Amino acid sequence: MTRTQKFVQYFLSHRNVTVELINKIEEKHYDYKPTPTSMPAKDLATHILFSFYKFANTAKHGDPALFTQKIEETETNLQKLAQTYTEKTKQLLESLTDEDFERVLDLTNVFGAKIPTAQFLQMAMDHEIHHKGQLFVYVREMGHTDLPLFVKRG
Repeated sequence: MTRTQKFVQYFLSHRNVTVELINKIEEKHYDYKPTPTSMPAKDLATHILFSFYKFANTAKHGDPALFTQKIEETETNLQKLAQTYTEKTKQLLESLTDEDFERVLDLTNVFGAKIPTAQFLQMAMDHEIHHKGQLFVYVREMGHTDLPLFVKRG
C-alpha cells in the first residue's frame, strides 16, 4: 500500500464517523449549542468539512494562500455538504505523490513556521479528531444514543 493509500484510509477511518455524526443533526438542531460560547452545530460541522478540504488543497498545490481562502458555498444541507466535501477532500488526498508528502510548506504567515506536508496533513487529522469529539457531545445532547465508535476501520 502506498503512502497516499495509507493516508486516505486513515482519513476515511475518521471522516466516515464524522459524516455519520453529521447525518444525525436534523435541520431543527443546526443552531444548537451545548453552551452559550460554543459554535452552533452547523458551524462546527462546516468548520470540520471546510478545514480539512483547505488543508488537503494546500498540501496538494503547495500554496499556503489556499489555506486562508474563504469557501463560498451555497449548499445549506449538512448531509449534502458532508458528502460533497468528503469526496472533494478524498480526491485531493488520492492525487498526492510521495514528493508532495515531502514538500515543505511555508506557513509562517498562518502557523509561524515552515511545515513538511506530511506533518501538515497530520495536523489536519488531529484537527478533525478534536472537533469530531465535540460533535459526539452535540449529537448526544440532541438525544441520540446510538452512536458509532470513534473510528471505523475496514
